[in-house]
Amino acid sequence: MSLDIVILAAGQGTRMRSALPKVLHPVAGRSMLGHVIHSARQLDPQGIHVVIGHGAETVRERLGAEDLSFVRQDRQLGTGHAVAQALPGLTADTVLILYGDVPLIETATLRRLLARVTPDRLGLLTVNLADPTGYGRIVRDAAGAVTAIVEHKDATEQQRVICEGNTGILAVPGQRLTDWLGRLSNHNAQGEYYLTDVIAMAVADGLVVDTETARDPMEVQGANDRRQLAELERHYQWREALRVMAAGVTLRDPARFDVRGDITVGRDVTIDVNVILEGQVVIEDDVVIGPNCYIKDSILRRGVVLKANSHLDGAVLGEGSDAGPFARLRPGSSLGPRAHVGNFVELKNAQLGEGAKAGHLAYLGDATIGARTNIGAGTITCNYDGVNKHRTVLGEDVFIGSNNSLVAPVDISAGATTAAGSTITQDVPAAQLAVGRARQRNIEGWKRPEKIIKP
Repeated sequence: MSLDIVILAAGQGTRMRSALPKVLHPVAGRSMLGHVIHSARQLDPQGIHVVIGHGAETVRERLGAEDLSFVRQDRQLGTGHAVAQALPGLTADTVLILYGDVPLIETATLRRLLARVTPDRLGLLTVNLADPTGYGRIVRDAAGAVTAIVEHKDATEQQRVICEGNTGILAVPGQRLTDWLGRLSNHNAQGEYYLTDVIAMAVADGLVVDTETARDPMEVQGANDRRQLAELERHYQWREALRVMAAGVTLRDPARFDVRGDITVGRDVTIDVNVILEGQVVIEDDVVIGPNCYIKDSILRRGVVLKANSHLDGAVLGEGSDAGPFARLRPGSSLGPRAHVGNFVELKNAQLGEGAKAGHLAYLGDATIGARTNIGAGTITCNYDGVNKHRTVLGEDVFIGSNNSLVAPVDISAGATTAAGSTITQDVPAAQLAVGRARQRNIEGWKRPEKIIKP
């Protein structure tokens, strides 16, 4: 059956105390609404309709995409009114209603819910809570059939004892929705058009309300303030920690491990504390990551060792290579198999060949470095002339002495050596020694300047 998805994202979120629309506040590096849209896309709907209101233009600007249809709700008159704004674009057999501030909803849960929908049956997602305060209560008859949802503020004392709460997530036969929304009333404590009133209408029309229960209450938890946002963040991270440990990763402390993207992990990986993985990250078998590392959009091949306090962004570390501590590899950088960069080495768009080494205190930008080449401490590639970037090319088995400045464009051929303290401005032929430093002079009788004492 065809599917339309409506995501309600028009609320202001006053308790966030923020100029940013509530649904744009991040969980694990992605906006809450972004998480919901991501889950919606996994269901392959024919349309995703996002109802926006407060900060509408900001939401559209941040998340606009070809597969999204944005609908304005200029006055927030309740959830039923919000869904009604999307009605003109809904043509599918089934309509699924989600919420932009409920970011941890699992696609598997939504699939189970959708499987319950037929032309004569709608699906309602519920949750069992020890304290359901604030939730609408699921009212059932003696046979256990759902008869209505009563909002907390409208519930009687007897109804408030019910622990089964309404998540708001609902899947309904599309052809019925227009009629039900048109019959909604705002005669209630809030003076709003409740989407939940659709349940009683469906029962009155002879439909069965079939329920699916969320297995994890946090999956359907919304965020109305910063505290709840932090709770969602920590639960998301705990969920990711469980996932990677199940895949074969040892986390030294699962509570100090953050994922802010999509990661793929191999077996026998060890990750120390305070590691952040962001964007698209691939970690193959037998990788060891030290504490306090930040890894973004990078690939760590089998057997890589990344030492403490290192920063990767758009880098590829080849099999058996190592980096750090305090190494920084910027976009376009790569290490060949068994290559090494040590402490306080920065690479930018630089490629080190197999077994190449830059042990410490170096900047290598826009450089191609051959296999087994050694870069001395204090070496930099002078790749920027103030307008354009230029490339440095080092062949295999090159030895660069300490404290060198390699002024690009420059080519140092295989087996060449540069002397310590050199500024290299010309190409160096293979197997030759280049010395590019001023001749030392020792001046006799020279006196140091003396401090002038001001009156």
